[in-house]
Amino acid sequence: MMPAGKTNVFTEPEGWSVGFEGETEEKRPEAGTAHREFPYETRLNILHGPLEVMDLKQLAAASAHKWFNQTLCQVNSSVVRVGIIEGEYHWHKHEEDDEFFFVVEGRLLIDLESGTEGRTVELEPGQGFVVPKRVVHRTRAPQRTILLMVENAGIVPTGN
Repeated sequence: MMPAGKTNVFTEPEGWSVGFEGETEEKRPEAGTAHREFPYETRLNILHGPLEVMDLKQLAAASAHKWFNQTLCQVNSSVVRVGIIEGEYHWHKHEEDDEFFFVVEGRLLIDLESGTEGRTVELEPGQGFVVPKRVVHRTRAPQRTILLMVENAGIVPTGN
């Protein structure tokens, strides 16, 4: 896990992710491998432990970023993240992990690649959707949107 308070523009080597528990030396890229930079504020530190109250309104009010993602807590082997977003994420997929999205406020569009008929799922507040592993997708928010995501604790947010 990243140290508490670690924030930055999320950077990872192409096809691989930096800094997650359980990674082995064999996964490390060769010297000179190109890195991709993403303009997202992604915080992987766990903000709250068990028995702590979480205040999404306070987090949302404090966020000045167009695309902010913060891990709120861990539940067994999954994490719950809050996303405070506006704009679009890049196309990606997760080879081993499903993703659950639940809209709290605003509107979320989830574009699914042509293997799933190239459809777009639109979610309003109170609605959720699971993107299965290996499905290429991107999320978009035409206006400021607050959502919760539930995913495996070791997932690479930018895909693999």
